Parts: sequence; structure tokens; C-alpha cells
Amino acid sequence: MLARRALPMVAALLAAPALGAAKDPAPTLPSWSRQIEIREQWLQRRHEALLPMMRRHGIDMWIVVNEEFHPDPLTEFVAPPRPYAGGRDIFVFIDAGEKGLRKVAIAGYAEESLTAFFESPNEPRPADKSLPELYAEHKPRRIGLSIGGRRGPTRSLTHDAFLFLGQSLGPEASERFVSAADLIEEYLDTRLPQERPYFTTLVHLTEVLARRALSSEVIRPGRTRVGDVRRWLYDALWSQGVRTWFQPDLRVQRKGMESETSRGFLAVTHEAKVIERGDVVHLDFGVSAMGFDTDWQKNAYVLLPGEKEAPAGLRRALANTNTLQDALMLRHSRPGRTAAEVYDATMAEMEEKGIEAKVYSHPVGNHGHGLGASIDFRAARRGDEAPAKRLREGSYMAIELNTQTAVPEWGGQKVFVMMEDCAYLTAEGWKLFRPRQERFYLVE
Repeated sequence: MLARRALPMVAALLAAPALGAAKDPAPTLPSWSRQIEIREQWLQRRHEALLPMMRRHGIDMWIVVNEEFHPDPLTEFVAPPRPYAGGRDIFVFIDAGEKGLRKVAIAGYAEESLTAFFESPNEPRPADKSLPELYAEHKPRRIGLSIGGRRGPTRSLTHDAFLFLGQSLGPEASERFVSAADLIEEYLDTRLPQERPYFTTLVHLTEVLARRALSSEVIRPGRTRVGDVRRWLYDALWSQGVRTWFQPDLRVQRKGMESETSRGFLAVTHEAKVIERGDVVHLDFGVSAMGFDTDWQKNAYVLLPGEKEAPAGLRRALANTNTLQDALMLRHSRPGRTAAEVYDATMAEMEEKGIEAKVYSHPVGNHGHGLGASIDFRAARRGDEAPAKRLREGSYMAIELNTQTAVPEWGGQKVFVMMEDCAYLTAEGWKLFRPRQERFYLVE
């Protein structure tokens, strides 16, 4: 939970009116109760689409297990998005042939919200009795579990829950356990048209808070530390009634200062670093609400005395990253193309144009690092199954990438311009939820 108390400086900044707030005020999300109502409408549509997915992936029974104080990352997307405090709640989806999709919730106690979506009796039977009965009735050939995948939601079943399922269902059924990774990926990577306006609102909120953080409202050159900006963001999230799924990170580049790197990326700057005039400040930030995560990276320049804009070399560096975005989003991405095809074509264009580029874009939506096709240099380098995955129309992606450009005004020092924007895939390529950054945010 985010702390209510802030350092005096941060508290004062948060209370101050936002510069430009009247021009672009923070959008308002529905109340929590209304959010649950909306998400349950989405859940109904998700369940309607589940049976064809199960059949495409050859899964006759899909079991999701939620543990007390260790919630499964799938639970809020396969069941009503409400708190679950039972010791072990089990959600079972069964291909019942001509009868369609059967949905059974094996919970510790009866709950009205569950009965709207699942068979869930007022006097629940213990799971070790209910599960073998379901198996005996339907005899599923393949029972999908969250095991064997490469990503969190596809390998989230705990060891004890796996043992419990095996003991309850018996040895014959246990031999039919398979990974549900491909089913889970399609389920989480399939977006509903009704979701888009709310995700758009969340991206807008992310943008507004990022702009405020990278402005004179928060940054006082020579006084404000990186940690002050981070704490301001935490408290801004709290004031908006939303959360984040990762720590807001800032990176500072400065003329004559060697840029530290971590695993090939520009390293996060220590909280004690004071932001000075002439600095380039980068923010990596995301917002969580309504079962969505956003992922967002933007850049600011702290003006030197007498300056009205960033130096021409820095503007060119930012333009190079815009060129990289255009190549990936508009010229090379299309539904049905593999991630490898898009990555290779994008990098070939950058090499031809003499731009030093790196691409590490990933799905976004229900999770900040979502499931689906990633257009990513690491996957391409590994040669695993990820490059062969195909882009799916309607999917959401965080278009995450960077370029390095030598800046004459900085004595030829290379400057990273890292960008990340949320987008959705159409027949013409990726479309942004909010306009991209084409000029540095300026801190006066």
C-alpha cells in the first residue's frame, strides 16, 4: 500500500496546482464499485469466447487455483474481480461437448458474485470430492494447468497446489496434465472492444502524471533530487486512487558525465542525485487500475539560462527515436507477421539510415509485461519460440525502444533517447493511445 505521509517538500509539491492542469486535467476513473461492475461485464464476454480458445489449443479441462495470500495472476481475469480470502479457491472450465462450456467454482463458502458466473452451490463440497466427480463425468483427455510456461501467468501454479490436484484427481487424470500456456496467452492477449476506452483513459492519466513529474512543478534545478520526483509520483498515484506495478525509475544524463549502464541499458539514477540545469531526465512509469497496467517512458530537458529549447543535437537524437518508432509501428508491423520479421526489417532500416537502435517492445494490457508476441532483441538473440509468434490484430503493445546519438553540443557524447508508448494493432500497423513525444518536455 502506498504511504500517505510524504516528505514536506514532496507534500508541498503535490498540493500545488498543476502547471497546465486546466489545459490537460487528469481524467477521472469510475468508482471502485463501478469498476467491478464494468469488469464483470467484460468477464461475461471473455467466458463466451473461452470455449473456442480451449478447442483451438486442445484443452478439455482448464483449472486455475487461487491460494490465500498468494493470488494467482489469472484469477481476476477468469473470475469476478473481487477479493478472494479462501484457503484455496479453484475455478474449473470444462468442454462439455454439445452442452458447451461448463464452469465450476470450488470455493470455501458460497458467494453471490460467483454464482453469477459459475456453478457454486450454497453448501460447497470439498475440492477432493468435487474434482474427481467432475473428472469421472467428463473424462477430459487433456487437463490444462498453469505449468511449463516461460512467463509468470503461464507457470503460476504452486507446487503444493499441483500435488493437491494430483492427489484429488488421481493417477489417471494426473497423466493428462498439460501446460495451458498457449491457451493462457491467447486468453490474456485478446482484447475486447469495450475495454479500449478505459485503457485509453488510463494511458491518458499516465501521461498527465508523467508530464507533471517532468516539469517545473516538481523539478527545481539544483535542489530537486531523483528520489523527490519518485516520491512525488507515489503520492500522485495515491491521490488519484490508482497504483503502479513497478517502481517509477528516472535516468539522468549530463554533459561530461559518463552514463552508467546495466545489462546494456542506461542505468537507473540513484535517488540522491540532484537534477541540474542542462540535464536530460528520463522517466519510466506505469499506472495500474481496472485490471490494466500501462507502461510509459518520456524525456525532459532542464533548460540552461537563456535557453528556450533543447540544443539541436538533442532534438536530433529525439527525432532519431521517432524515426525508429515510425519504422516499427507503421512500415513493418502488420497482423499475422512474425515478431522476428518485424524486428529484422526494423533493424535493417535503422542500419541503412545509420541510426544506432535497440528494440525491446512487449505486450501490455492485463499485465505490464503481458503475454503475446514481443518484438524484442533478446528473443531474437535467444532464438527461442518468441520470434516465431505472430502479431494479433487488436493486441496492445508497449512500443519500447531507444536510440543512441552523438550530440555535438556535448562534445560528441552519445545520448540515449528511450521511449515507450502504449499502442494497439490495426491492419495498417500500430496506433497510439496518446500522441507520442516529438519534443522534449522542458523544465525551466
